[in-house]
Amino acid sequence: MQLKRRSVLAGLILAPATAARAGEAAMTTRKFDFTSKPLAGWTAVAADRLYDAAIGHGFEPGEGRSFSVALPEGDWRVTLEVEGGADLTVKAESRRLMAEQIRTKAKERREVVFVVNVRTAALPPPPRNAPGGTEVILNPREKGTPNWDDRLTVEFCGPAPKVARMSVEPASVPRVFLLGDSTVTDQPFEPAAGWGQMLPRFFAPSVSVASHAESGETMKSFLMEHRLDKVLSQTRAGDFALIQFGHNDQKENWPQTYVAAATTYRDYLKAYVGEFRRRGAIPVLVTSMHRRRFDEAGKIINTHGDYPAAVLAVGQELGVPVIDLAAMSKVFYEALGPAQAPKAFADGGKDITHHDNYGAYALARCIVEGIKAGVPELARHLSADAGSFDPAKPTPPDAFVMAPSAARSSAALRGN
Repeated sequence: MQLKRRSVLAGLILAPATAARAGEAAMTTRKFDFTSKPLAGWTAVAADRLYDAAIGHGFEPGEGRSFSVALPEGDWRVTLEVEGGADLTVKAESRRLMAEQIRTKAKERREVVFVVNVRTAALPPPPRNAPGGTEVILNPREKGTPNWDDRLTVEFCGPAPKVARMSVEPASVPRVFLLGDSTVTDQPFEPAAGWGQMLPRFFAPSVSVASHAESGETMKSFLMEHRLDKVLSQTRAGDFALIQFGHNDQKENWPQTYVAAATTYRDYLKAYVGEFRRRGAIPVLVTSMHRRRFDEAGKIINTHGDYPAAVLAVGQELGVPVIDLAAMSKVFYEALGPAQAPKAFADGGKDITHHDNYGAYALARCIVEGIKAGVPELARHLSADAGSFDPAKPTPPDAFVMAPSAARSSAALRGN
């Protein structure tokens, strides 16, 4: 049967990072067949084959259907052959949305292609007697999660997650690094989500999205924990970095990481920008989205003070693109209104900072609009079906559909 490609690679202009990464992950294609009649040359995988480190692949234990392959860190192009009668949503690592609502007719076959970034906490060791660390200092919540382990994990979600085959091969593509806090990060459990978690779905497989954002982070802690070191160790000319800090940086009750909007906050932003520019990457600043706090007239109250304005000022001073997510989130929340806006937030709306799948998805679409408007070098990598989004006219929360992951938790989010 003829296969239909959902993403087209031909004709895309790749940035210089492509050549720089050639040979970084020298490895032949791995091919896995989940059907009862596996093809010659493909590794047969039974439905009950649990992950085994000795053979380097298998399904993860527990609820849901997640398949893992032992791989070194790098970028990996995944091709799925979707069977007929499928209704499939695909996530990778810690619930990164890669493809959604792939629906096929009874006898149809379709290929779905995406690129997944895999990483470990290890850092290139510093030279003898030089300062530095050898690994990222992870918080307890991160240890053992798919985002930091030694394998690539793909989760098949949806009412009919019918995948016949899966192949994995190295990909030499530019990276889109995400640096930020809990509102950006890959939240490991339903129902919480960060906008960075949703962003991969809107890109063609000509880039990889490498989210290093983590809950509770500030620009200072991101430095102290060697997270910036990790990102910079992998940055190449032609890469991109979306930088959103502010929710935690403004907390004066966190004295070790507090930075003032008028002085040190701007200085740290400039330092981050300088580090990426030094390596030939394109930095993009992002203002923090508002918290959900309305006044009596149904208008959002600014709880971030002068921090969003400081981001805009640094962007103008340095000639750096700025995505004004603060402004777009204000429009989005006010369009929903005080009664409906809680449906975009975690913990059933009790949380006024963190989002659920609906809210994170809408904010990711705001980021996409910002990329279109101000980062043409990155906009060329958006998927053909990325669509357009007006935050003043969002999809009603009750009309939004997102196939959930199996992993769930009611624990309070770090940094909340």
